Amino acid sequence: MAKKPVRYCVVDAFTDAAFKGNPAAVCFLEEERDEEWLQSVASEFNLSETCYLTPLPLAHSPDVPRFRLRWFTPVAEVKLCGHATLAASHFLFVYGLVSSDVIEFSTLSGILTAKKVPETEALDPSNLQNGNARESFLIELDFPVVPSLKFDGADEVSTISKSLSGASVVEIHQTTTSEDLVVELPSGDAVVEVEPRFDEIQKCTGRGIIITAPAPPGSRFDFYSRFFCPKLGINEDPVCGSAHCALAPYWSKKLGKCDFTAYQ
Repeated sequence: MAKKPVRYCVVDAFTDAAFKGNPAAVCFLEEERDEEWLQSVASEFNLSETCYLTPLPLAHSPDVPRFRLRWFTPVAEVKLCGHATLAASHFLFVYGLVSSDVIEFSTLSGILTAKKVPETEALDPSNLQNGNARESFLIELDFPVVPSLKFDGADEVSTISKSLSGASVVEIHQTTTSEDLVVELPSGDAVVEVEPRFDEIQKCTGRGIIITAPAPPGSRFDFYSRFFCPKLGINEDPVCGSAHCALAPYWSKKLGKCDFTAYQ
């Protein structure tokens, strides 16, 4: 029996302009597909993430739609992805596939939620009088905290530094879930200037390397970061939401605050 066509789109996440941010492919599945097909499609898109949405029966609240959500890099399935979840939420809201302002996603990291936060953007003052204001919205994601612990591989520090072209390392933590290394550098400028050696990163402990540092004074940001994950087919992820699940608690302890404006 022929399979149903799959509706899909590519969304630039974490940006308000085309060809910026981080693109993710979003595929809306009306029927189950096997693992080989899911991975093959993700490999063909060859984006940092391709995600798959499958409608689920209404959960505890009849007013909140729930979807199964899975994320695939070009080479493997992952347990958590921020920018593809944002892209999936945008897809559902913009194309009228949900009538609620809240969506629940059933994922390998538990139930995640996306909330539509409306704002009205007036094209010009006369539109306010004529009722022709253009409506736009933001999307608020509720994601889990990813704890990290002090990295105990002192003998590997030189290897890690070498993979970052000899960058000076302040300290290293490792996340307790994906085992990514969180490597703090001395400054935001140092983060920008790092020239990663992906062949060496492949040899490092853990899944990938998040480098981070305090943002330069006057930059209006709290911290800078970059994320390298060649083991999953992503040399450098342009904007990684899941990395910030670890960066937020890391910098909360360092800076003594809970709200951040971050730059990747």
